[in-house]
Amino acid sequence: MTAPAKPLYASPVDIATYGPYGPGRIDSSSGWNRPRYPFQDRITADGSSGHPAEPGRYHLYVGWFCPWAQRTAIVRSLKGLDDVVSLSYVDDERDARGWAFRERRGADPVNGFLFLQQAYDATEPGYPGHLSVPVLWDRVTGRIVSNNFPDITIDLGTQFEQWGDPDVRLYPEELRPRIDELNDVIYRKVNNGTYRVAGATTQEDYETLRHEFIATLDELEARLADRRFLFGHHITESDVRLWVTLARFDLGYNPLGKISERQLTAFPNLWGYARDLYQHSAFRDTTDFGSFHFKGASFLNDGPVRIEVEPREADWEAPHGREKLGA
Repeated sequence: MTAPAKPLYASPVDIATYGPYGPGRIDSSSGWNRPRYPFQDRITADGSSGHPAEPGRYHLYVGWFCPWAQRTAIVRSLKGLDDVVSLSYVDDERDARGWAFRERRGADPVNGFLFLQQAYDATEPGYPGHLSVPVLWDRVTGRIVSNNFPDITIDLGTQFEQWGDPDVRLYPEELRPRIDELNDVIYRKVNNGTYRVAGATTQEDYETLRHEFIATLDELEARLADRRFLFGHHITESDVRLWVTLARFDLGYNPLGKISERQLTAFPNLWGYARDLYQHSAFRDTTDFGSFHFKGASFLNDGPVRIEVEPREADWEAPHGREKLGA
């Protein structure tokens, strides 16, 4: 499908008419249950998956607000794939119709879709599930390759070596077992941990989950005391996965879920590490702090009595001083 010459935009968000996003697509009735991400095809350098790595074939639909989507934008930039895999942004707000393309963030440059649901319906007619970003779209087949965020960054980081920066090795073979092990911890206790705290329905669960999250930050703080990044002197897939949650913590996750009395800035190694990464163009240029305020989040439950936490803006441009840390 070819996008029309004149940009097309969806009508404004209208919750009064269409209702809020979530009911029927996301279940948060008994805590936080992460939705399914059913499209899980892979890109391979040799084409054995049916989706060969080719310049100009694939497009990423992402959102500035979304940590899972930002990971794909960061890896695309780190690997030098800006001219190989195209990218566009959905609007920051949604009603029951899901993510849309509006003037603020731009039209869909590939298909001229008004709503991301159209990409899902093109792949599975009448698709009833969660309408998430990131979405990796295949121009040749006119279908979604994947909306499974962990796979997309791995494929971008490993399958486009013919066109990507060979010096950027985000998922080197010799480290993969250790990266996978740490990624599992980061996902369960940090990335998804924030949502689990926000979605807690009992006081006991809230206290248990928030203290587990804080304890994990303390462990990562200790790990970063003598190494610049999580696996030494080079950025890996694990750093990308951790950073997107750290970047949103003081402005979004913590004020919403009331997770910790300590801000990110109270963890000196983690805070220096987060600034170090932010000051790399791949992280800075894919970041809009103004989009990190979670308004009307469907995953927040009001059952527990939560601590008081206010949003905090910090100086991300301040010197981080971590250049001298070795491997």
